[in-house]
Amino acid sequence: MRRREFLGGLSGAAAAWPLAAHAQQGERVRRIGIVDDAPIWDHFRQGLRDLGYIEGRNISIVYQTAEGIPERLAAAAAELVRLPVDVIAVFGTPPSLAAKRATETIPIVAIGIGDPVRAGLIASLARPGGNITGNIVLGPLIVSKRLQLLRDVFLSVSRVAFLWNPDNASNVIQFEEVQRTVPILGLKLISVEVRSPNEFDNTFAAMMRERPDAFMMTSDPLHQLHAGWIIEFVGKSRLPAMFQLRENVVAGGLMSYGASLPHLFRNGAGFVHKILQGAKPADLPVEQPVTFELVVNLKTAKSLGLTIPESILLYANEVIE
Repeated sequence: MRRREFLGGLSGAAAAWPLAAHAQQGERVRRIGIVDDAPIWDHFRQGLRDLGYIEGRNISIVYQTAEGIPERLAAAAAELVRLPVDVIAVFGTPPSLAAKRATETIPIVAIGIGDPVRAGLIASLARPGGNITGNIVLGPLIVSKRLQLLRDVFLSVSRVAFLWNPDNASNVIQFEEVQRTVPILGLKLISVEVRSPNEFDNTFAAMMRERPDAFMMTSDPLHQLHAGWIIEFVGKSRLPAMFQLRENVVAGGLMSYGASLPHLFRNGAGFVHKILQGAKPADLPVEQPVTFELVVNLKTAKSLGLTIPESILLYANEVIE
């Protein structure tokens, strides 16, 4: 999987061209800290450019790598605080919690989190309080829809493997929802727990011994860093799979249903802009997605010997052929 990794503090810079017209020579460079850079962050950087920011002027971006591992997330957040940075931008609940524990003063923009209130990140969506704001994917609220769509496509499904990260508070909420939903649909749940990269091989081997006939996963940042390996594994295992992110289907997964992650990252840049202009995270309501996308990969369906029902194709926002 293509991924840029930065082991130390690499820095770039960006500044808004409307602001640059008013910028004075010697203006202080503002730092944005990012944990676990990956291709999806290109949409965040594009969002900054769309606002008029130009690298090399009055903003630098500092990267820290943690690979989603809890202790490394804590160290990465602590390093950004030590530098310090003016804003920390993170993807998902575990990095957001690590940043929250590292600082109560530096603004944090949390992108694509599940349920920030239940995770203890904010007081409420309308008035976050503290130093955190951002946007959510509403993953826990639509996991039942994903299961139903998977069942509609693969009528004979009976045993669904669900990949989740117990260290991710939002994943825990989704797992609880899956547990409530599978009996209603007459399905059996196979729990697949992966907390660190070195657990994938053994855990997936154990999963296959349970004889699943379908697969689901979340948008957990740790798992997304290894999405290429996961998609290849379920493909070779001939498992119809439902994902949360369109990007996983473009990479070869069967289906996805969820909010647009690129849109969430671009909106994250908007939060950073407001904060650098003087807004306080406590006063910036957390944004919720208003639309959800169903994406289907017909090439993958053909390789699995599946015929996607016409009703699903008509409902889909995008069909990859």
